[in-house]
Amino acid sequence: MKVRQEIAVFLLRISLAAGFLSAVASRLSLWGIHSSGWENFVQYTAETNSFLPQSWAPVTAVLSTVAELSIGILLLLGYKVRKAAWSASVLSLLFAIAMGISFGPKEPLDYSVFAFSAGAFLLSTFSHNKWTLDQFLHQ
Repeated sequence: MKVRQEIAVFLLRISLAAGFLSAVASRLSLWGIHSSGWENFVQYTAETNSFLPQSWAPVTAVLSTVAELSIGILLLLGYKVRKAAWSASVLSLLFAIAMGISFGPKEPLDYSVFAFSAGAFLLSTFSHNKWTLDQFLHQ
């Protein structure tokens, strides 16, 4: 891989990790007054998954938070990058589809959720990633 491509792949991985970790930080009120908070997130989860029973929102919120936190940490560390990136792509695509069903196509497009999913899928296609824990462990 050429140096410019290696830098681009690194920046993509870190950007995806930051996106997941920032979302988790917001719902856990780690961004202070700029946070959404847990209750607001559970409500948004219910609205986004309007096709599911509303009673499922708390469990869905917890499961998505655990998934996003795990994926974010794995991508940030560069551990199991291909699997983490593929998981990020699938999770983001499911989120985009749920947003589209519940709010129409404009919202997932406005928030670039399809682009986020496509970027994660692209990252999952690279067999070698520089500056990762994977690279360090396999030397």
